[in-house]
Amino acid sequence: MVINKDVVMQNVQCFGGAMFTPVILFSFFGIMVSLSIIFKNPDIVGSLADKGSLWYAVWYVIEQGAWTVFAQMPLLFALSLPIGLAKKNQARACMEAFVIYVVFNYFVSGILTLAGPFFGVDYSLNAGGGTGLAMIANIKTLDIGMLGAILISGITVWLHNRLFDVDLPDYLGIFKGSSLVVAAGFFLMLPVAYFFCLIWPGIQHAIGTFQEFLKASDAIGVWLYTFCERILIPTGLHHFIYTPFIFGPAIVDGGIQQYWLQHLQDFATSSHSLKEMFPGAGFSLHGSSKIFGIPGIALAIYATAKPAKKKAVAGLLIPATITAVVCGITEPLEFTFLFVAPVLFLVHALLAATLAATLFMFGVVGSFGGGLIDAVVQNWVPLFKYHSTTYIIQIVVGLSFTAIYFFVFRYLILKNDYKTPGRTDEDEKLYSKAEYKAKKALEGKMGENVKIDERDLKAAVFLEALGGKNNIKDVTNCATRLRVTVVDDALVKSVSTFTKAGAHGLVKNGHAIQVIVGLSVPQIRERFEALLQDKMAEDVISGTEKSTMLKAFVSGKVIPITQVPDEMFSQKMMGDGVAVYPQTELVTAPADGEITMVMEGSGHAVGMRLESGVELLIHIGLDTVKMEGRGFQVKVKAGQKVKAGEELVKFDKNLIEQEGYSSLVILAVTNSTEYPFMKLSAGMTAKVNETVIATF
Repeated sequence: MVINKDVVMQNVQCFGGAMFTPVILFSFFGIMVSLSIIFKNPDIVGSLADKGSLWYAVWYVIEQGAWTVFAQMPLLFALSLPIGLAKKNQARACMEAFVIYVVFNYFVSGILTLAGPFFGVDYSLNAGGGTGLAMIANIKTLDIGMLGAILISGITVWLHNRLFDVDLPDYLGIFKGSSLVVAAGFFLMLPVAYFFCLIWPGIQHAIGTFQEFLKASDAIGVWLYTFCERILIPTGLHHFIYTPFIFGPAIVDGGIQQYWLQHLQDFATSSHSLKEMFPGAGFSLHGSSKIFGIPGIALAIYATAKPAKKKAVAGLLIPATITAVVCGITEPLEFTFLFVAPVLFLVHALLAATLAATLFMFGVVGSFGGGLIDAVVQNWVPLFKYHSTTYIIQIVVGLSFTAIYFFVFRYLILKNDYKTPGRTDEDEKLYSKAEYKAKKALEGKMGENVKIDERDLKAAVFLEALGGKNNIKDVTNCATRLRVTVVDDALVKSVSTFTKAGAHGLVKNGHAIQVIVGLSVPQIRERFEALLQDKMAEDVISGTEKSTMLKAFVSGKVIPITQVPDEMFSQKMMGDGVAVYPQTELVTAPADGEITMVMEGSGHAVGMRLESGVELLIHIGLDTVKMEGRGFQVKVKAGQKVKAGEELVKFDKNLIEQEGYSSLVILAVTNSTEYPFMKLSAGMTAKVNETVIATF
């Protein structure tokens, strides 16, 4: 079997981006746990923290909620992975993952109840550290942690992408979609659960041996870990390095961050050295370069910029540096020099590893994987009373490395004449042709007087620069990167096209492309996907007039669905949409698609599914089901493919009104929640098959 490198990179890229989905929650919840512990510490807030006080009670309750993501980490990973990996219907894929993951744990529980000793597991023990058992969704099961959750969720996504759209015969219709995926997962989990019972106790032993090796490797282990974590950032694979350490079992069960927070109160009331109490936290020093190294790099780039460009360079560097130091997101600054001088990035990784190892040798450990916020809230404030010397040493060593970073980078930039920002003859930010074309296209779509969000513009430029809609295979994101798999990588434009539109850089691994966007990447991804769902996206960006948006399905006055005199529609229980007071008596298809449902007997409603996944319900009149088909002539049947403008239902408007019913024709997008950028038009008199009533 030939292994395709591009396919491997595409899958790894998608997996890495999806894996980051739950990680973005940990910073907030970690801060809330830390604050709860700080405000319950009598050494910091005095008698306010006495048990029985209202102050203590409030922070106790807050702390219980703040442990949510750490206490339910495996479940969170199982639920979150389909958001990034499922090709469609991600919400249903999340439900499927939850059910299949719980089924898996019930199977494991049943197997160990009957035959625990055979697998080398004492199932009679209470779940907890050291027993190899854990409680997942109130099920005592093997402590597989997030790794097992990720694997089971990955299997679910694989089943979902292959089985969700399988068209079963009508008599098996109840097993379509999610039912089929879960049914297949149910039976597949039986051998998977048995397999885990067979191999996982041995893996737990191996992890324990690996943990002892890392602890024994002391500063060398910290250096190697930090170097690998930094040097892999350009590839986007650094998630695979730090995740098992910070959130997984590489050092301690549950990960370094969870263990640190669980024992923060103990550390805060003990004068023993932190390194002595928890040496494994040295592997969380990889974030030290974010606080101390990045400012040195930024100062060196500023100092070596041309005098006339220093102001512009400062405007570029200051927000990127603040983002790195405060939030721990370094890519926006690192990618300003990565591609023009890769050697500088290698030096950065070497210095970052040396900084972490040096701090460890001086006795510094802690939760320093993020930026300044994590350092202050999870370390300096709660622990300063008993560990002030450690943190003073950390700051002194860190600032010394800031100076080292500055002089080393300044020397290398000048000696090798690296074209870092401010050292070229080009403007640092240009209004590119691609941006101009995208801006004019968006104005044509939204109106010249409508203020265009900068993120809409970036998404449009990125789509064109990636080769257009037809060149996009799938898209995910992590904290700062838009991760895209393209059909033809030769159609992807140069790095400068992306950077001039506001990106910080571009990483190409064959067909796996990463656009370095920054912290706004989730919003840009939503807009990017909205353009992908819009059939006209590629052509509009190129400035043509083609459009396959939803067009009027009947002529007449268009009103918002919220004005329909029926709560089922006006409250959007059937989805968002519009309604028309009809002037004609023929309902036509608003776009190309497939008929999914015809209301047998009455003929007053038709369902459609478009190629993009949009699902529609067209409902003629209110309460017209009571007419039992009188006045309705259905022109289509379920399963039939139709083109935009093709006849669906002919109805007798006068007969409907004579019998006392409203002839209002409603179009509801039944899965409208999947299209946050759907735009509906109302208030005008529409002409059937001509007037655009919705874009996605």
